Amino acid sequence: MIQKKDFNYFKKSAVLVLLLFFQQFDGFAQNQKVADSLVKIYKKNTLNNSEKMELLRNLSFNESNNLQLALKYARELIALAKSENNYLYLYRGYNQSGNKFILTGDYNKALDSYFKSAQAAVKAQYVPGEGMSYTCIANVYSTMGNAKNAEVYYDKAIQILRKATNQIALATALLNAGDEYSKNLKLNLALNYFNEAGTIFKSEDYQIGVAYTLGNTGMVYAKQGKDELAIKYINAAISILEKQEDYYGVSDYLFYMSDIYFKQKDWKSALYYAKRSLKLAQKQGLKEQVQKSSLMLSDLYQQTGNIPEAFSYYKKFIIYRDSIKNLAEVEKMGNLRTDFEVSKKQAEVDLMMQQKRTQKIIAISSIVSLVLVFFLAVGLFRRYRFIKKTNSIIEAERKRSDTLLLNILPEETALELKESGKVVAKRFESVTVLFTDFEGFTQYAENLSPEKLVESVDYYFSKFDAIIEKYDLEKIKTLGDSYMCAGGLPFPTEDHARKMILAAQEILEFVKHSNRENPLNHTRFNIRIGINTGPVVAGVVGTKKFAYDIWGDTVNIASRMESNSSQGKINISENTFSIVKDSFDCEYRGEVEVKNRGMMKMYFVNNER
Repeated sequence: MIQKKDFNYFKKSAVLVLLLFFQQFDGFAQNQKVADSLVKIYKKNTLNNSEKMELLRNLSFNESNNLQLALKYARELIALAKSENNYLYLYRGYNQSGNKFILTGDYNKALDSYFKSAQAAVKAQYVPGEGMSYTCIANVYSTMGNAKNAEVYYDKAIQILRKATNQIALATALLNAGDEYSKNLKLNLALNYFNEAGTIFKSEDYQIGVAYTLGNTGMVYAKQGKDELAIKYINAAISILEKQEDYYGVSDYLFYMSDIYFKQKDWKSALYYAKRSLKLAQKQGLKEQVQKSSLMLSDLYQQTGNIPEAFSYYKKFIIYRDSIKNLAEVEKMGNLRTDFEVSKKQAEVDLMMQQKRTQKIIAISSIVSLVLVFFLAVGLFRRYRFIKKTNSIIEAERKRSDTLLLNILPEETALELKESGKVVAKRFESVTVLFTDFEGFTQYAENLSPEKLVESVDYYFSKFDAIIEKYDLEKIKTLGDSYMCAGGLPFPTEDHARKMILAAQEILEFVKHSNRENPLNHTRFNIRIGINTGPVVAGVVGTKKFAYDIWGDTVNIASRMESNSSQGKINISENTFSIVKDSFDCEYRGEVEVKNRGMMKMYFVNNER
């Protein structure tokens, strides 16, 4: 049927419930008048930071006339919350930002905002916020057509919200998850989710939630061919929504009742419900519902052979569709309407003049042909737009996947993995390997919280990453407090040993500077560095969670150079010394006994010559 190709009304109802929940959960409904009154307080700029964060939160939520202004308030809230280390308001700022990006259609930015809101909620130990963020992420993936990710994040949201005390948040996530499973034809699973959501909504006396649970359950029954049950549940939903004055939901479910009778070829009942849906939508100014119901009526009249009525309602559908989507087809439709009226008048003149019957047949045939051609043109145009949008989404996902792969593997290795599905291990004859290690890390780990310890290590390793990238070296991995990198791969180079020592000196200087200044009041460590040069084998380990790694005696010796180094020193092997001795002033340490290696010559690097 035409209607099913044009509208995804399963998801709309769940999203509407979600929006209603957010409004209730925050304690107020969106109101532009509230935003207009709060702007006066905002312009005075007399509030302290805590008061200002709450003001910005309310401004961003209530500003509905100007989305860019609402985004501005959200960004200002995010910046202020960061400066105050207030993670609860940071969560709220990112959440508002994501909501506004949804309305602008920028789904990638919405996803980024919701992921950050989830991270902030975790730091704020705000479990309902974390769960709601994952629900929003799942909704975006569902809208983008990524069913796999949508189901993953709905499940994650539900697991988290089961630990929280806000039952309506849990029921909302269950309802939206049920919609997703219904859309993906996992109908029994959808019914289970709707049943649990409905039970919670009833216990909380949240009538709108109860109504949408009933209505969406009815939609599933309709998909299963259980029309009597479908009609029973949808009528129950309509009855509740009428009392709640939720006209969008009433109109939507009336439309779906018409669709059920359409499949039964009960044209009279189908027309009755479609007309009720259209009348209510017109009265309440629900343009999207008007166009849906108009298209249904056009299809119904076409089935009953009433072509003029079918064309009349199809024109109404086009007009409302264009008013929503802002397409440049209104003028064209006006011309078609004129042509139709002229043809109609001509037929009346022909009848009055008692012309031949064949002329009337030709006139009617022309009208039918015009309608069919128009349907074909609209269908082709809609298909073109769908393909274009789908290709855009696929390309965006491909770019994100490529970026993630390049963040894990070297570019050459990532390209090989994409082309062949595997990576062949390669031998490199000359590679310089560096290891670092923090002194006394075990003692610090026993006395610090895991969060504080990880935060401190991340502070160092993030800077190490930047230094390694500066000298075109390759980070291999981190093991606890140990950092490993290499030079001379995946593309062989001549000066990798010199670059590695320069990078090591810069790492050493950064660590010393951090110990002196301690700008962010992190836990501070002293560091040892060891370097060795020689042949290695490099490749990718495993078939899941790919990891680029290197193996060989060169790696083991580099690790021994680090363990036999001293605080604040760069200890290099004889192999590395023989390469860089003309570039750096090195201090010979003599032969040092190395575990499982015997005696080995070692050198401390001082300054560049």
